[in-house]
Amino acid sequence: MVEKIHDKDVLLAIILRSSYNKPGITFLTPGEFSQQLAYMRHPSGKVIEPHVHNPVPREVEYTQEVLHLRRGRMRVDFFREDQSFIESRILVAGDTVLLVRGGHGFEALEEIEMIEIKQGPYVGEHDKTRFKGITK
Repeated sequence: MVEKIHDKDVLLAIILRSSYNKPGITFLTPGEFSQQLAYMRHPSGKVIEPHVHNPVPREVEYTQEVLHLRRGRMRVDFFREDQSFIESRILVAGDTVLLVRGGHGFEALEEIEMIEIKQGPYVGEHDKTRFKGITK
């Protein structure tokens, strides 16, 4: 299952649930996104030819990040650019979320392990604006 979180016509996030299961390659993001998210399922023996990636200049306007929850449960809170709350979703082990736009916050509902992937280089506190989130 794939969930898309919107604020009106602005895509904020894509959640790829651990239960998603489709053969082949499915790109979940449009080609113009600075972070591409795809699901791949191939049979035993499938060969992906060796390759290198060519240097291609790119301009990144917004940091987009991918979180993959390996273990536990976590609430993700979604906010508009003006920092107003929209809605929350619960992620469970095996779920992946691409955070595209807007704001976001998290609460670990159980002990969690997750992997984060985002564009670099990371510029520390200049990379984000912190604000007060929601309470339980």
